[in-house]
Amino acid sequence: QVQLVESGGGLAQAGGSLRLFCAASGRTFSRSVMGWFRQAPGQERELVAAISWSGESTAIADNVKGRFTISRDNAKNTTYLQMNSLKLEDTARYYCAATPHNGGTYAYTSPLLYNYWGQGTQVTVSS
Repeated sequence: QVQLVESGGGLAQAGGSLRLFCAASGRTFSRSVMGWFRQAPGQERELVAAISWSGESTAIADNVKGRFTISRDNAKNTTYLQMNSLKLEDTARYYCAATPHNGGTYAYTSPLLYNYWGQGTQVTVSS
């Protein structure tokens, strides 16, 4: 069982930066693939970024590539999402997700592959 708590969201101006944190409880964090997803009102949940259990592999959505970076610190049971050059369209609720890895070093991109989810943190970008 993994429990996830997101933090770091809030209000930012376009062009600004925010850093999201996902703190995980449980002993399985270091063996878990981690992902960040977001959902805006009336839209489906979409991948933002994912990272393999070792940090060796990452997957970044095309619409945030070059602006967002995902990382993790297994010693601290924490996953990070650094968001730079924020745009109005980045406004959404951001969710952290986790799932046990299957033995490979993959960063899963489908939300259907994740077993555990946090409550989310709201990110609002203003002009």
